[in-house]
Amino acid sequence: MGTEQYHEPPEELSEETRTFARMCTNLTEEAEAIGWYEQRISLETDPTARAIMEDSLGEEFKHFCMELEYLFRVKPQWGRTARGTLFREGDIVANGTAAEEAAGSASGPSQGASGSSGGTDGSLGIGSLKGSAS
Repeated sequence: MGTEQYHEPPEELSEETRTFARMCTNLTEEAEAIGWYEQRISLETDPTARAIMEDSLGEEFKHFCMELEYLFRVKPQWGRTARGTLFREGDIVANGTAAEEAAGSASGPSQGASGSSGGTDGSLGIGSLKGSAS
């Protein structure tokens, strides 16, 4: 069994910590795959090959988002920081700084990953955007 994702002896880590590490590794791998597809697509001249790669890229986006949502749910502070940073108008750095400060001052993990700006199921409420007219 590979242990490249662990910085501590895996046998000493809880199951939750090992799952978290696996999901972080998956997220990293999806981000790498997205980068690889972007490079390949930018150079591909065959329309059929390009279309297949673009379809594959969409799958990588979906996997990345699902893994990220999972991590937000199991790490409430991360979810709170994300809700204050993502999909917001204005300065990205300023939004991130404000979100970090607000997430750190929240009452802790008992809040869960849901909140007033997220979904009641612990999501960021992104699913509610599906089908909305812009």
